[in-house]
Amino acid sequence: MTSPTKNPLKSKGILLVDKSPGSTSFQIVHLLRRLTGVEKIGHAGTLDPFATGVMVMLIGREFTSRSDEFLCADKEYKAVVTLGLATDTHDIEGRETFRSETIPSQEQVELAIACFQGEILQMPPMFSAKKIDGKKLCDLARRGVTIERQPVKVTLKTTLLSYQYPLIEIVVSCSKGTYIRSLADDLGKMLGCGAHLSSLCRLRSGIFHLKDCISHSLLKNPQFDISPYLIHHLQSSR
Repeated sequence: MTSPTKNPLKSKGILLVDKSPGSTSFQIVHLLRRLTGVEKIGHAGTLDPFATGVMVMLIGREFTSRSDEFLCADKEYKAVVTLGLATDTHDIEGRETFRSETIPSQEQVELAIACFQGEILQMPPMFSAKKIDGKKLCDLARRGVTIERQPVKVTLKTTLLSYQYPLIEIVVSCSKGTYIRSLADDLGKMLGCGAHLSSLCRLRSGIFHLKDCISHSLLKNPQFDISPYLIHHLQSSR
């Protein structure tokens, strides 16, 4: 039997998916191609494999052509930063580069968080998809190459939810191009103990919220019908 959605004329639109941990954005694209029969599928911002949360999937050329509009929308994340250990990727998947037994106080953490508010300059990490002179930084980093980067102006609001060493839980609302793992690394440097991003969930992408997403696992069922969940008409993502 074929999927009830497998009619390219009726399968185009925007689908909000809650990405599972350990999966990639491309895997979601692959599942949707199988379900819909539509080849032209993209998304409005990737997530690292360990991350979860809102993936705005764009199905059909009419919607992929608007990808820049959605990519430029602000985002909101819930993150857990682990103190005492820094990595080369600034996240849980990286190689250890620094370890410390320093335990910051609650006041020190609050003062550090206060520095990550409003407009700041942030250095793009080497392990990122950002391109410089046509080359992805992550491809260079995997070869052990580090190149000079220029800090980028981003806007963010960082809210401390809880701190119980070694874990800091925060919510970050931010502009396009903000790297939460760079924020984690910078936070560790500021506190003098090192840190890395150990958990990340995208709560919102523009006007799209996590509560409106369907589970990634549903897409693994070849008989799943996505048509009731597709968004066809949208004026703006802002």
